[in-house]
Amino acid sequence: MRVELDVPKCVGSGQCVMAAPDVFDQRDEDGIAVLLDDHPAEQLLSGVREAVAICPAAAIRLVER
Repeated sequence: MRVELDVPKCVGSGQCVMAAPDVFDQRDEDGIAVLLDDHPAEQLLSGVREAVAICPAAAIRLVER
């Protein structure tokens, strides 16, 4: 699976970082999400799925390879 982050859509809520801290981080200057790993390991996918579901800006997608 591949993670896609639409940075311009991000509102900096940080929900993705809370759900999947090994996959997402936030920029210090404005809180906008940063994708750390666009092909996370299988054991991280449940957190990524949660991040997709709770992102208030719908800025995250999980795509089949």
